[in-house]
Amino acid sequence: MNSVEEARQIWQVTTRLLTKFPTAPQEVVETAVEEAAAHFNSGRIRDFVPLLIERTATAKLATLIET
Repeated sequence: MNSVEEARQIWQVTTRLLTKFPTAPQEVVETAVEEAAAHFNSGRIRDFVPLLIERTATAKLATLIET
């Protein structure tokens, strides 16, 4: 996966999480996604990074915000 496609998929993750956690401020969701993305920056195989970012950010947001 190239970096443009990965960035597009990460943007989609942010959009999905904003829908999933409608009471969460946008900045909180974006921060959770950015922190999760930073965790996977050093990975060499990038195909599943957006999925891993979404799972990590979802878990963090679930602990921060009651749905």
